[in-house]
Amino acid sequence: MKNIIENKTNDFLKLPRVGEIVEGSVIGVGRSTIYVDLGPVGTGIIYGQEFQEAKVALKSAKMGDKLMLKIIELENDEGYIELSATQAGRELNWDKLMLKKEKDESLTVKVLGANKGGLLVEAERVAGFLPVSQLSPKNYPRVEGADRTKILDKLQQLVGEDLTVKILTIDQGKDILILSEKATETEKIKTLVEKYKTGDVVEGEITGIVDFGVFVKILPDNLEGLIHISEIDWQLIDDPAEIVKVGEKVQAKIIEIADGIRISLSLKALKQDPWIDIDKKYKKSDVIEGKVTKFNPFGAFVEIAPKIQGLVHISEFGTKTKMEQKLKIGKEYQFQIIQIEPTEHRMTLRLMVN
Repeated sequence: MKNIIENKTNDFLKLPRVGEIVEGSVIGVGRSTIYVDLGPVGTGIIYGQEFQEAKVALKSAKMGDKLMLKIIELENDEGYIELSATQAGRELNWDKLMLKKEKDESLTVKVLGANKGGLLVEAERVAGFLPVSQLSPKNYPRVEGADRTKILDKLQQLVGEDLTVKILTIDQGKDILILSEKATETEKIKTLVEKYKTGDVVEGEITGIVDFGVFVKILPDNLEGLIHISEIDWQLIDDPAEIVKVGEKVQAKIIEIADGIRISLSLKALKQDPWIDIDKKYKKSDVIEGKVTKFNPFGAFVEIAPKIQGLVHISEFGTKTKMEQKLKIGKEYQFQIIQIEPTEHRMTLRLMVN
């Protein structure tokens, strides 16, 4: 009995603090003022700027209604505890979001705007950001050439939509809320990916083409896979769109499954390697004819047979300018094989000087 009395006494004597969220009952409603009974601690008031900021939410308040409010001043000139409905709402909304994060639960957000980095969203009346990298495969903006203006156009098409997301980062003090759409699909994707293993050959459809490769929808599970530009064909490729088209059906081989969700595919793994037995046809010191196809900082690429290219290192010329003076893209010249490594798909050449 003594403990019960002490606990009740402690509760009764507990003093309110600025910043504390309290519950109170409406005991008076004026044109621009609401009075709230806070029990033993006294009477609170919502007025002035705090009333105006919450005017829409408070216009339906009536006698006896329970409100969650934040203490912003312990005693004003008239002896009332000043309260804020708006600030209390923000606090409670952040608390809801923190709980979602702790429980790893999904939530629905509204897309309010977009910039080149991602989407501006609202979750529980708190502003948040959804980076492009955290969009689901369905909403990820696949744009040829990674044109940032086109990416923004794609993102703006999502404005007004509701998306299901999870919270990646939350910091109320810094007003930071970072969200992820693709995180909501991780477990589902992992379950589907378990059906596949490295080495499997799958059917798919090209859904997007970017500078670094192509995205493939693996059928029938609609999983997303990526074919890196180096895995499209045995020949050197500058633009994947020259080899494949969006909507094209393809067969590809799974060459890696990372983290149980990211599938890497290869088209060239299902094609015959043109470098097999090439050392039986070409030998070191052989003089061959080849066509210059491309310059890069390391030298000039030369096609000596279909899908077989060698490199004339820039050191053979001294500078890039001198290299471009001696060689022209599309023209054929005679070259000597300095080194040939079939397993590495590498051949080093030297320009023969007449």
